[in-house]
Amino acid sequence: MDRDSKITSAFRRRFETSPSLTIVWTGVCLFLAIFIAFPLICVLLTPSASDFVQVAQSAIWKKAALNTLYECLCSTFLAVLIGYIYAYAVVRGHIPCARFFSLIPLIHLITPPFVGGLSFILLLGKNGFITSKVLGLDVSLYGFWGLLIAQTLCFFPVAYLMCSQTLSAIDGNLEQAAQSLGAGKVRTFFKLILPLSMPGITSSALFIAVSVMSDFGNPMLVAGRFRVLAVEIYTQLTGWVNGGFSAVLGLFLVIPSVILFILQNRMARRDMERTATIGGRSSEAEASNPHPATRVLLTLFCLFITACVLAQFASIIAGSFQKIWGVNTAFTWNHIKNLAKCTKEIRNSLTFALEGALLSTLIALVASYLVYRTNCPLKKTIDTLSQLPAAVPGTLFGLAFTLASTKVGYHNSAVLIVIAIAVGFMPFSYRILSSAFSQIKPSIDEGARSLGASRVKVLYAVLVPIVGNGISNSIIYDFIRGVGTMSAVIFLVSFGTPLASIKILNLAEQGFWGDAAALALLLTLITFAAVCVWKLIQYLIGRSRKD
Repeated sequence: MDRDSKITSAFRRRFETSPSLTIVWTGVCLFLAIFIAFPLICVLLTPSASDFVQVAQSAIWKKAALNTLYECLCSTFLAVLIGYIYAYAVVRGHIPCARFFSLIPLIHLITPPFVGGLSFILLLGKNGFITSKVLGLDVSLYGFWGLLIAQTLCFFPVAYLMCSQTLSAIDGNLEQAAQSLGAGKVRTFFKLILPLSMPGITSSALFIAVSVMSDFGNPMLVAGRFRVLAVEIYTQLTGWVNGGFSAVLGLFLVIPSVILFILQNRMARRDMERTATIGGRSSEAEASNPHPATRVLLTLFCLFITACVLAQFASIIAGSFQKIWGVNTAFTWNHIKNLAKCTKEIRNSLTFALEGALLSTLIALVASYLVYRTNCPLKKTIDTLSQLPAAVPGTLFGLAFTLASTKVGYHNSAVLIVIAIAVGFMPFSYRILSSAFSQIKPSIDEGARSLGASRVKVLYAVLVPIVGNGISNSIIYDFIRGVGTMSAVIFLVSFGTPLASIKILNLAEQGFWGDAAALALLLTLITFAAVCVWKLIQYLIGRSRKD
């Protein structure tokens, strides 16, 4: 019996009593095949052999590849270093106002990603507030150094989140035991705390490296003549209409991304097993107080990082109410009034982000249910395809959707944008819901099935309420990131479907800093409002359950 026959027979055995689950399984497989596998195959088939040869022999593309690698290494190192020190200060440093400092990375994490690049221009550009007004320098930090600063501040919150979880899980008894055996505070840190922190450090480093390589907004705004692959993919397709070159550059970018993604998953599993014997915070022992001088330094460090983050928000606010940034600082409402011209962009961004978040969560919910709660065929394939977009740079996925839509002759920009948002953020939703499903005992499914419920009914009537918090987390995260997404959708926008994030990019490139800042401020306020509403709903639901 060949492989296809085995799959067919297994399918019939497992699904003959649940036709509704068969339909669900088929729908998920079709979605993953059409909107993930097929576009990527189109990218692989687009370039010719001559395209590969020309790119390999061109000094320009070699330079862009080396720039991408160098910038990725430097940005990742600094982001992880800052994130780890910040996490250590908040979790184990016993610094004053630790709760306040813990909120700063979270606030920065939920802001639209282009805010960092735009605020860099307003603060450190040629007419920047710091470079020109404060320091009186006639310099420009566009290029590698500007991109390094923007990328570091953009991604350090990710390192903070991962490292803070690892640091908070280290049992204080271990630290006290080491010091009782004569180890000093410095030796205890390097011999105990730092090694036990490696799961968070490695995971954050690999995740940030993939994110930095695929980032489009910051390089587009502040890289200047420092060419990186993510921007060159877009430039080749839109400026030179060279799909073959764009595809080759995208493949060069995706190879290290996939390798890093695989390493991240393997190292996370290995480190989880290795540190499984470490107790959580269940014991009464707490981390010992660091030396007073260390506490002072950690506090000053957190103050500096906090000032940098808050300065970004301040620059966006100030830029929204100044006539001409860096030239005429007189107060004006003109930029705010000009937002009326961007109603279509704002409406599209909010609508597409919400639709994409709902679709992403729905597909991730069903896929994770099939993988973790059923014996359906092709479980490993579904699991792999559901997480694959996390390893593919957004610019490459945008290019893939463009090539695929051209091949099949489908050009509905609105639908493509929604699907691109859903696919791009689906891995996050899938991981959240997979974790939630894996923690539910199988006996719950079996009990519902014994009472006559179908598998699909078990999903929406029994399991969905249990994982409701994960579903809401998925929707709000995907919505927030979708509002400010840029890398994938920039290939798909049309005159009929403009987006606010792309509008901000265009305004910044044309020098309309005030209008760009005002639109960025509005999107930032919308994301914060969405989080506040979400938190309020969670609070009310939790309170009603207690009552």
